[in-house]
Amino acid sequence: MALSNTATPKYYGLFRDAVMSGRIPICKEVELEMYRIDALIDNPDYWYDNRAVEGFIHFCENEMTLTDGEDLHLLDSFKLWAEEIFGWYYYKERSVYDPELGRYVQKTIKKRLINKQYLIVARGAAKSMYAACIQSYFLNIDTSTTHQITTAPTMKQSEEVLSPIRTAITRARGPLFDFLTEGSLQNTTGSKANRQKLASTKKGIENFLTGSLLEIRPMSIDKLQGLNSRINTVDEWLSGDVREDVIGALEQGASKNDDYLIVAISSEGTVRNGSGDTVKMELAKILKNEYRNDHVSIWWYKLDSIDEVGQPDKWLKANPNLGFTVTYETYQLDVERAEQNPAVRNDILAKRFGIPLEGYTYYFTYEETLTHRRRNFWQMPCALGADLSQGDDFCSFTFLFPLSDDTFGVKTRNYISSRTLKKLPGAMRTKYEDFLKEGSLIVLEGTVLDMDQVYEDLDQYIIDSEYDVRCFGYDPYGAKEFVARYELENSPYGIVKVPQGSKTESIPLGELKKFSEDRRLLFDEKIMSFAMGNCITMEDSNGNRKLYKRKREHKIDCVAAMMDAYVAWKANKDSFD
Repeated sequence: MALSNTATPKYYGLFRDAVMSGRIPICKEVELEMYRIDALIDNPDYWYDNRAVEGFIHFCENEMTLTDGEDLHLLDSFKLWAEEIFGWYYYKERSVYDPELGRYVQKTIKKRLINKQYLIVARGAAKSMYAACIQSYFLNIDTSTTHQITTAPTMKQSEEVLSPIRTAITRARGPLFDFLTEGSLQNTTGSKANRQKLASTKKGIENFLTGSLLEIRPMSIDKLQGLNSRINTVDEWLSGDVREDVIGALEQGASKNDDYLIVAISSEGTVRNGSGDTVKMELAKILKNEYRNDHVSIWWYKLDSIDEVGQPDKWLKANPNLGFTVTYETYQLDVERAEQNPAVRNDILAKRFGIPLEGYTYYFTYEETLTHRRRNFWQMPCALGADLSQGDDFCSFTFLFPLSDDTFGVKTRNYISSRTLKKLPGAMRTKYEDFLKEGSLIVLEGTVLDMDQVYEDLDQYIIDSEYDVRCFGYDPYGAKEFVARYELENSPYGIVKVPQGSKTESIPLGELKKFSEDRRLLFDEKIMSFAMGNCITMEDSNGNRKLYKRKREHKIDCVAAMMDAYVAWKANKDSFD
């Protein structure tokens, strides 16, 4: 076939036929990616090259091996994913210097369309093997010198990409690897033709014929920025250990190359407020065509509903390689474990079925934590809630504005010491700087917060904002002096003590949850989104819930202050009539 701007890609066509006939069930996100591929087919500016796709497949099936040394036969899903990378091209006019003419001339350059591919697919789908195939192809087929990076949260995970390539080098079952592995690394003085051209070294895997290197790098921004690497694979970028935008860090250097590629693979995450949440939000917008980016390939496999966990005929939605790389029996055993052991339930839902943890352990779902449009509430009546801290937690104040349409406006003001800010790790400090820019977080000098200084700043903020504070709810822990001053300077009326505990928190938490489900909590600040995303609840033997956080850095203080404000409002509704 060669190049064509009218042809349907071979492996996508086979996949689409299987979907249309009902043989392969798909989730909503995969369906949206199919619409995007259909749009590529209809676009006369894009060309499909079957030779490049078949070349990749031929290389993998003739040269690569599995980690255990067995022959590799590419899965249909691998062919489908790789086809988007290797199959699509476009042409670009570029001014290029011609040394014979001594001047710049216009030339038409063929360019690969896809420079980033995101795969979110269940555990057991052989994702690392796919990454190994991509890395090995460019290391050994590309005749230019490449710098290639693979990274993962742990060295063991990164090694899963290099291991099949090392096995293929040792076995050398194909003509190319046989040629590249002839000779010896120790032959440094004789003919270069007698030296080994492809080998595993201390640096990683090196192709001495082209001067190319594939190396492992730690998953840290400091270790990935500015590398200028052309080919990159990122494993488990939705892991809870990943708190930084490592894909963005790689792209900063890689994008200096015209034909760079980043393949980011992962199973669904189990932790909120990581960098992955931001990336997933962007991918969802691309899939929905809220903004267009034809240079990105997205294969996001998951069940559409938790109800489908009990339907084995739907499991292919989450793992397209089920039955090949992992058995249905394994999945069934995991379902039974999840039913019997709540401690592993969330991990199984996320890793096996693509159902994110949020919404099942975390109190507010991901969608509920998305900010609303910017609004102001000048001169409007409100309830004030306080969750006070002088240590590493936020000292938080949340304003709750009851509105005429049964919604609540939400604003928050939070305080930390300069010492607390200085102690933050890099990724979290960046997040806090966003809060500082939006004005929801205030840093006061010192080791601990001066509560008189906090009081005076908050009082001035209320005056400047012209908020009409009609009641005040507070958690009594550490609040005695602050509340005494508030009562003295304002009024003892409308002040409500809200002790922490499941008996007092359960009802207001449940009511706030209903408001958030209906998108009736109108907050526009990132810090509230952050705090809501950190909230989990603990239940006592009577089913009463208490607000909680999993880790120290998962701040929830302004949500606790919102609950205090809500309790105060309920107790003083007559003040708002």
